Amino acid sequence: MELDIIENKDGKQGNDNEAFESEEQQHICTDVEISSESIDDGSAKMGQHNKSLLEKKVEALQGYMAKHKDQIHLIIQLVLAAGFVAMVIAACVVNFHRAVGLLVISLVTIFFLVWDWMMERYGEQVWEALAPIRDLLSRNWCGIRWIIYMSVLVAVVCWLALDTAQRGTRQLVSFFGLLLFVFLTLLFSKHPFRWSWQTLVFGTGLQFIFGLLILRTTFGLGALRWLGNKAEAFMSFTDTGSKFVFGESYTDHFLAFKVMPILVFLSSVISMLYYIGFMAWLICKIGFIMQVTMGTSPAESMAAAGNIFLGLANSPLLIRPYISELTLSEIHAVMTGGFASISGTILGAYISFGVDATHLLTATVMSAPASLAIAKMFWPETIVSRSNRPVKMDKGESKNLLEAASLGASRAIALVASILANIIAFMALLSFFDAVLSWLGGMFDCPQLSFSLICSYVFMPLSFMMGVSFEDSFIVAELMGIKTFLSEFVAFQKLSELINRRKAGGPEYVNNVKQYISVHSEAIATYALCGFSNVASLGMSIGALSAMAPDRQSDFSSCGLRALIAGSISCFMTACIAGMLYIPDSECPHLLSVEFNNTSMTNSSQMHACCTELYNSVTVYEPWNVTTGDGFSQSSLLGCCTLTPSELFNCSLML
Repeated sequence: MELDIIENKDGKQGNDNEAFESEEQQHICTDVEISSESIDDGSAKMGQHNKSLLEKKVEALQGYMAKHKDQIHLIIQLVLAAGFVAMVIAACVVNFHRAVGLLVISLVTIFFLVWDWMMERYGEQVWEALAPIRDLLSRNWCGIRWIIYMSVLVAVVCWLALDTAQRGTRQLVSFFGLLLFVFLTLLFSKHPFRWSWQTLVFGTGLQFIFGLLILRTTFGLGALRWLGNKAEAFMSFTDTGSKFVFGESYTDHFLAFKVMPILVFLSSVISMLYYIGFMAWLICKIGFIMQVTMGTSPAESMAAAGNIFLGLANSPLLIRPYISELTLSEIHAVMTGGFASISGTILGAYISFGVDATHLLTATVMSAPASLAIAKMFWPETIVSRSNRPVKMDKGESKNLLEAASLGASRAIALVASILANIIAFMALLSFFDAVLSWLGGMFDCPQLSFSLICSYVFMPLSFMMGVSFEDSFIVAELMGIKTFLSEFVAFQKLSELINRRKAGGPEYVNNVKQYISVHSEAIATYALCGFSNVASLGMSIGALSAMAPDRQSDFSSCGLRALIAGSISCFMTACIAGMLYIPDSECPHLLSVEFNNTSMTNSSQMHACCTELYNSVTVYEPWNVTTGDGFSQSSLLGCCTLTPSELFNCSLML
């Protein structure tokens, strides 16, 4: 017992000793920490003491600037704005005519900046103030909607009647072609009785209004031609880099060293515009207009607007966070928008081919509402969309402007390589198919059988219904077939060859084979070809979307073929509206002069049409005093009298 007590005492003493030792260690650690902190404080005070007066002033200035950062930014922006306004005023004083472009750009920029600022500050108040008007419209919307529809129908019919009486029946064919494409879309719709009148009427209406402003008004056509000329001049700066890299003779390899560098340049510029926020701002504005007028969801509207500037695989990146939530109808609309348009980068390549920049720019914008209208008819919405919240877009991955320019140029490398590889492959395949078809046709005494010939007969009814003349419809149909089954790049190359032949002024027919098409047919063909709707792009679209939302891959595949067809119809629909509205400048004086000076004159319908135009310009003062107008010459009048005598006056007086 005593031993146990002694052991317990010893155990307690041991525990007390251990506790005492641990307390001492804690005190020692605490003293060390305090001493180290005091040393650090001392060194910091010593550092502060050792700092020079200049360093203290710099730190004080940095602190002041950080504290008043917002005010400093505002002052800098005001100074820059004042300097810019002074520059614009000075430019207008020096030469107002030369400074009109700068003045217009400045006023438009100021308007949108003020508009955005007011909407951000007072938008909610304005929206609440308009609540009574919105309630009134919502209560009577059914009647108002049908009044709008009937008014649009009456306006279109009256316009067609007046325009037909003034300019002939050519545009009527394009109008009935438009109705045919709409009817076929509704006939083969996924849900024929679920489509929206609002989407169809406003989608077609936006196309028609934009085309009318551009193609039928002097201001609109002049503005877009000015923009097209500026775009061509802007892209010509690529020649400096091409010449430096490839040498003085870089134009000897036109496609590889002249056209492809334009893609690199434009890709870099678009990446910079995306970084500074301009591209996102513009896409949001266009998408908002289509969303409000056509009643489509924010996601599909933004994707359709993005297709005006971005490529088939890049525009879905704008709505990447929302792709997994899209309905089948919205997926179909997003894919259709990609097939119905071309990117701003590819647009530059087509302009460099010699295709009219005015028509390319117009087609690019008109295809956006057309793609939504056709897509929502071909696959109408049957369930409530889950992606109705506003779409937010960021500036991308770039940290600064130079990095954005570099990334844009680097991304174009894959695009350039893909285009060149596809052109090599498709041109080789086309040659191979032609050889095989010619071999098979030779067995039936038809060695001229070829892929182009088959396409010309398959697509000829469609090209004719778009407003192309019967003589040109087979050539345009051939281009449509090449674009659909091979590549739109190859089709535009062939179109540029036709344009160059016409401009060269050669004979229209050689061995009864038409060498070029009319300016009107060229314009319609440009609109019909202006899209990525071909079989090769189908795989690209499904692959790009599947990478963004792997869980929806089966849905993308199920929508793909219908979206491809809808994209093609959207392009044809835009071509019909262009056929209704576009009036080419008369080239009859030049054509008659060239043909009548040729030893082998062709007796074509175009020659007869030009002679009729010439006769309408003739003024007869007396039997022997006959003058021509509109740029026609007396020799052309004499030639037309020989070819097809006039009923308006006595042609024998001229012979």
